[in-house]
Amino acid sequence: MTNHAADSPRVHAFGDDALGDLDAVGVAEAISAGTISAREAAEAAYARAERVDPHLNAVVLLDTERALATADAPRPGRLSGVPTFVKDNTDVAGLPTREGSLAVPDVPRTADAEFTTQLRSTGMVFLGKSTMPEFGWSASTEFATLPPTRNPWNPEFSSGASSGGSAALVAAGVVPIAHANDGGGSIRIPAAACGLVGLKPTRGRVALAAESHDMPVDVISNGVVTRTVRDTAHFLRAAEEHRPAPGLPPVGLVEGPSDRRLRIGLVLDSITDTPTDPETRSAVLDVARDLEKLGHEVVEVDVPADQAFVEAFTHYWAMLAFSMHRFGKRLVHPDFDPRLTDPLTQYLSRRFVRQAWRTPRAIWTLKRSEALYRETFAAQGIDLGLSPTLAHTTPRLGYLSPNEPFPDMFDRLVRYAAFTPVNNATGSPAISLPLGRTSTDLPIGVHLMARHGDERTLLEVAYELEAERPFARIQD
Repeated sequence: MTNHAADSPRVHAFGDDALGDLDAVGVAEAISAGTISAREAAEAAYARAERVDPHLNAVVLLDTERALATADAPRPGRLSGVPTFVKDNTDVAGLPTREGSLAVPDVPRTADAEFTTQLRSTGMVFLGKSTMPEFGWSASTEFATLPPTRNPWNPEFSSGASSGGSAALVAAGVVPIAHANDGGGSIRIPAAACGLVGLKPTRGRVALAAESHDMPVDVISNGVVTRTVRDTAHFLRAAEEHRPAPGLPPVGLVEGPSDRRLRIGLVLDSITDTPTDPETRSAVLDVARDLEKLGHEVVEVDVPADQAFVEAFTHYWAMLAFSMHRFGKRLVHPDFDPRLTDPLTQYLSRRFVRQAWRTPRAIWTLKRSEALYRETFAAQGIDLGLSPTLAHTTPRLGYLSPNEPFPDMFDRLVRYAAFTPVNNATGSPAISLPLGRTSTDLPIGVHLMARHGDERTLLEVAYELEAERPFARIQD
């Protein structure tokens, strides 16, 4: 374990080894040049995990023997030889997929998920599985009976969720890039909490999650969390080279800002009745001023959703939990044991049963939200939306624990993750960037949203902001 300073709570593994301070593109370039080998990169990542994971609890399992064999002959690709972790809700042949739940049996999967195949095509080396809260329902990677995943910037705080393990491993320097996916903010929330770049692509931009095929409204998108904009851009290009997205304009490789000046719509408060907290609000306003200084026009606009959206999304959330709780033996494995699910899953399942009659209206509202989102962008003449990623700064562990009393805990969860679900229901792309800091030295994420298929503009502006406001590094 390496600390930032004697009096700092930060936990990281950066050091003088094969990975150094390199991002994923830098590691791939070093391997290609022969400066380091892919095996050396994987061994360095494993050594880093061994040092810091006892303090972070971000690793579910390691697949050391197979990973090192792969590293000895890595697949060609844009990120060939770069070590990574796969989130524990996505199938990797030969490894179990536990979904963060003790209710799911520890049985190896027989085949890769469709997205896993796409992820492999980048040439990355899979070191193992990263943690997530049970079935991804929460915005904090905490469990009813197991130790929580901790934030490397301060282990007393949440790492976000549901891709909290991946975010903690990337922020702590164990790997430069890791798989994440997003069904209500689960790429962007942990990116915000851990000071990372988190892009949720447009629906259909990357291969669908297994669950997406059966959902009335597909809210899930796969992606990665990274420490630099260029890593996210190179991942997206690599994914596109493997599988061009049907019906969407190609993104191509975005390598820097554009000369085009944009009209950007500013949203400071969510459609819940809780205002954004002062430190988060200040961070977003600082970014708005920087965008204006760079020549963009920033105007206040309406939220691209209405009040009915909150009720519809929370009902849909409960419906998914009910389906898992009630039909897990059919959906996951015959040995699924609903008695071992955590209190949040059980609360959401009961909540759905009491309000099942609302389901048709909720699904209609979520389907309608895509048209409303498009109409809002067109009517207000904006190219991007700017908002907080989260309604308040990262909470301490325990605030969103599944052992907290319900419905108070769920109300906290809805108010915290108040901005991100809009892009899941509408299928639009959005990115969280680590552009703010709290008074206690924790990252604050700032959120940009775009029209469907316009990841290019998001990445161009992200590059511009990264240069204007260099991202804080945990090792500094």
